[in-house]
Amino acid sequence: MTTGDASLSNLSVTPSDNGVMLSGDLVVWTLGALAPVSPSARIDLSGLSRLDTAGAWDLVARRAAGADLVGLSAGHARLLDTVAEALPLRKADPAPDPRWRRLLVATGARVVGALRYLAQLAEYLGRVLAALARGLRRPSRFPMTSLVHHAQQTGLRAVPIVAVMSFLIGVVLAYQGSDQLRQFGAEVFVVDLIAISILRELGILLTAIVVAGRTASALTASIGSMKMRQEIDAMRTLGLDPDMVLILPRVLALVVMLPILGLISALSGLIGGAVMSWVELGISPAVFLARLADISVTHAIVGLLKAPVFALIIGVIGCHAGMQVGKDAESLGRMTSSAVVSAIFAVIIADAAFSIFFAQVGL
Repeated sequence: MTTGDASLSNLSVTPSDNGVMLSGDLVVWTLGALAPVSPSARIDLSGLSRLDTAGAWDLVARRAAGADLVGLSAGHARLLDTVAEALPLRKADPAPDPRWRRLLVATGARVVGALRYLAQLAEYLGRVLAALARGLRRPSRFPMTSLVHHAQQTGLRAVPIVAVMSFLIGVVLAYQGSDQLRQFGAEVFVVDLIAISILRELGILLTAIVVAGRTASALTASIGSMKMRQEIDAMRTLGLDPDMVLILPRVLALVVMLPILGLISALSGLIGGAVMSWVELGISPAVFLARLADISVTHAIVGLLKAPVFALIIGVIGCHAGMQVGKDAESLGRMTSSAVVSAIFAVIIADAAFSIFFAQVGL
């Protein structure tokens, strides 16, 4: 490497027939004189007296761009080779993966994420069952006050909306069913349509969807806000078990209250159907009840058997989402929305699985 003072360095750039001729010093102080020269021009370096690494780097770059360097002395040629060897090799950009490969990678990532999410839910279900076992072994540690409070919040306060919704669903079923059955003179079978639909499927399914939207978000928000304020860490510091104090009473309250809400929903739906049948078809309440008595009680049992499973799904998803909340409000909103969507989707999937199972066993 050649060094020198800027005041003693001078570079002359003389145009020639085929390019330019350099004479003087090509050092860091004189590189600006080469700026107007085309990167691919022919450069005659026979008149060059001094060359440092900065000048050599510029010449190497021009040579890579297609410039023809002539008249190099042996020492200058060695310096150019040394600088060229020291330059980092630039790797070519890899070719983009084909579309089918990107699709497979994205699908695989989503499948792995879904399996990991299901594993986390199974873990939280196990934690709920373990906390329940500890509470049964030591009844003094069972959070009965918290259980009653959450039963009131998730069950009692949901009665009005569940009852009104089911009443209107019964009205709609009776109206639409009567309009179709009247064409065949089979208006009386609207009672069977209303009873089987509400007792077996719609009553508990719509109730679970309402509870999933109302309660899953509340569980995530309450537990998530406590996690943001580090109250859960404080509980662990004080020797309190978050599974026993926070998760168990919320999930258990849902398991207790959802069958009751499902029963209220079924009764409200039947009342709504009976009212519309009386108004639209002239089927009196006495005839409606007589026809209802012929409906197998199996349909009501099938509907109520789904309720505890739906409650477990909603409770575990809501509590899991709450425990995943970070330290910012954005994560709280994101997990709350995710919990509602996941709970409703899981309830519908579980209801479809129950329908297939009961059809296979003949119920």
